[in-house]
Amino acid sequence: MITLNIQDETSKLLAVVLGTAEKNGSVPTAEAAYDPKSLEHILSGTYPNEDDMTQEMNAFETVLKKYGVTVYRPKIIPNLNQIFTRDIAFVINDVLVKSNILPDRENEIEAIQFVLSQINPKNIIEAPQDTHFEGGDVMLWNDFVFVGTYKGEDYPQQITARTNMKGVQFLKDLFPRKKIKEFDLNKSKTNARDNALHLDCCFQPVGKNHGIIHREGFSNQADYAFLTNLFGKENLFHIDKNEMYEMCSNVFSIDTNVVVSEQNFTRLNAWLEKQGFTVEKIPYAEIGKQEGLLRCSTLPLVRKS
Repeated sequence: MITLNIQDETSKLLAVVLGTAEKNGSVPTAEAAYDPKSLEHILSGTYPNEDDMTQEMNAFETVLKKYGVTVYRPKIIPNLNQIFTRDIAFVINDVLVKSNILPDRENEIEAIQFVLSQINPKNIIEAPQDTHFEGGDVMLWNDFVFVGTYKGEDYPQQITARTNMKGVQFLKDLFPRKKIKEFDLNKSKTNARDNALHLDCCFQPVGKNHGIIHREGFSNQADYAFLTNLFGKENLFHIDKNEMYEMCSNVFSIDTNVVVSEQNFTRLNAWLEKQGFTVEKIPYAEIGKQEGLLRCSTLPLVRKS
C-alpha cells in the first residue's frame, strides 16, 4: 500500500507519478488544442515529436531515481497524451483528490488505476461534476493551500480556465484546517504570453522561503502583493513574459535544496545556484511547447514530513 503524504511543495520526495510521452498520438488539429502555446506550434509546424519528448521525460526519470525516488509511470494508452499527470489528481496531506478535467482527457486517470489501487479507497476523493480544479492550480505551502482560479463570467467558454470558484469552495470544505487562498489568473485563448494556464505557470515556491513569480500572471495585484509580503520580495525571482512563456516557474523540487530545471533557463538557474540550491539541469523544451513543463508532468504521492 502507498501511504500518501504531501504537506508542501519542496520536502524530500519519496514517490511520484511521472507522465509518459510514449504512443502520444499524431499532431492534434488546431481545433483540438487545449491552450494557445500548443496551438501556436501546431500552426507553425513545430509541435514536438514523440521521440524527443520521450527522451526528455526519461532524462527526468533518471534524475528522480538518482535521488532515490520511487517513480510510477502511467499505463500506456495509444493515441492519448499522458504527459501532464499533475492535471488529473493531486495530494493534500493523506488525501488524493481526483480532478474534474476536460472531458477529452478523462481516460488519463484510468492509466494510473494500478497506482490508485494501492491507496486506501477512503483516502481518494471525487468532486461533483460542476466542481472544477486541476493540480497545476493547487499548491501547498505550510498552512496554506494556494489555488489558481478564474473568476470571469466567460469561464464556461474559456478553455484555458481550469479551476472555478466551486473548486475553491470544495477544497475549503474538505480541508477546514488549511488556509485556502485563491488567486485570480489572467487568461488568453490566443496569446500564450498573456495566459497563466495554471498557478504554477506564474508562481512556484522553492526551498524553504524562496519562490519564482510572474507579476503579470495575476489579474488582481493584491494577490501578487500577498505573495511578496509572505515570502519577502528579496526571496522571489521575478520572470518576464517571455520567461513565463518558456515556463520558467514550472521547475520541480526533489528536496528543499534540490531543484530540477530546464537546461536553457540560464538566468533562473544561476539565481537558484546563488541561493544555494543544487540545480539538476535537463532538456525539457520540447515538452514545454505544450504549455506545461516539469511540475506539470509530475503527480507527487509521498514527501518526507
